[in-house]
Amino acid sequence: MTGNGWLQITVYMVALLALAVPLGAYMARVYDGEPIWLSRIFGPLERALYRLTGIRADQEMSWRSYAVALLLFSAASVALVYAIQRLQGLLPLNPATLGTVTSHLAFNTAVSFATNTNWQSYGGETTLSYLTQMVGLTVQNFVSAAVGMAVLAALARGFARRESRTVGNFWVDLTRSTLYILLPLSFILAIVLVSQGVFQTFAGPAHAMSIGS
Repeated sequence: MTGNGWLQITVYMVALLALAVPLGAYMARVYDGEPIWLSRIFGPLERALYRLTGIRADQEMSWRSYAVALLLFSAASVALVYAIQRLQGLLPLNPATLGTVTSHLAFNTAVSFATNTNWQSYGGETTLSYLTQMVGLTVQNFVSAAVGMAVLAALARGFARRESRTVGNFWVDLTRSTLYILLPLSFILAIVLVSQGVFQTFAGPAHAMSIGS
């Protein structure tokens, strides 16, 4: 182990410990539905999503109903990501005119991202179009993580509520995880990346010639 390696581990552990209490307290308020400063920004959007989808935020589920909703959502996620890959050649935002992803690779990628495993066995921009990466994979980077966070929230309620037969509402936990936790964190990290010169466009791939060419 190099000195730089030990330094990175130390910085990571210090940051993790420093954020555990404030971030944990913030997440608890989010899942309890308590007002937070982001409620003014995302509150109207959250309520609009509930009205659009017919979700009642005050109606909780039993653990069985919660599990069924989770499995149905995950199955739909797999089907959507799989379909996008299989239809990739017919969809827009494909300047490299990449063709259809093979069935076994599309299924592997869909399951991997829907389960938040993110095991990639493809060649990045040489296999997947911009639309596939954005609508398929990037969306799953949010919602699959939100599913895992929702499960954690339901598990915590199950331990805390000894006499209750409900563990929350999966759709509410999924929505709040995305809007109030993942989106703000991704926005902060995006600013950091942009400040370091990272960018993305819809233009075709750039071709660079190495010194040895």
